[in-house]
Amino acid sequence: MSQTIENAVALVTGANRGIGREFVAELLRRGARKIYLGARDPASLAGFVALDPTRLVPLKLDVTDAADVAEAATVANDVTLLINNAGFAGGQGVISAPDLSIARQEMDVNYFGVLSLSKAFAPVLAKVSESSIVNVLSFLSLVTLPSAGTYSASKAAGLAASRSIRAELLAQGTRVVVTMPVQVETDMGRSLPEPRLQPLDVVSETLDAVEAGVEEVFPGELTRTVAAAFAADPKGVQAHMSTRLPA
Repeated sequence: MSQTIENAVALVTGANRGIGREFVAELLRRGARKIYLGARDPASLAGFVALDPTRLVPLKLDVTDAADVAEAATVANDVTLLINNAGFAGGQGVISAPDLSIARQEMDVNYFGVLSLSKAFAPVLAKVSESSIVNVLSFLSLVTLPSAGTYSASKAAGLAASRSIRAELLAQGTRVVVTMPVQVETDMGRSLPEPRLQPLDVVSETLDAVEAGVEEVFPGELTRTVAAAFAADPKGVQAHMSTRLPA
């Protein structure tokens, strides 16, 4: 199953910066009919929405707030493409962290946020013949970086949930695509080691996958190189990553 981006109605969470902002721009270029821009502070979207006010619709959406999620599913009840992009990285280890507050926040956004949006929008997506959910994860869904240990755990949980959601929504015809880049040149990604991918590379290849019917994407040459090494020697790649300890 695949989905055409042209004339799609999309919702992008975390749309006010980084990869989310690039998703919106690329969806516009590919002819999406309408794009809901989800952000905790809709005022942060004002300048962006002004670029194309007929197609861009700001939406107050904190993915950790049940009331916001429910309201979004009511307002954006014509969505055919849900992009769960909002994310949070605290940049800490597990044992070395002073407490569990950052870990809980990462799970709230990166795991429970994906669950709650997917659950809320599943009935909306069921109404159309072509629909997809895109979950923006990380290569750290597969391997653990000790200096971002709790973030890695939250993204691994997001991958497991995505695979379950894919199976559960198969009968209604909704595809679930996960994209797992290595570090990306964004505000959040700058805490991770270089080299870093450009957001446009991640977005472009992810939307290509939606249109081609590909379910799991390793965007960018750097990601594919790491993924090939991991496929050949997963323990070796994890051992290398394990040398990067928390500061």
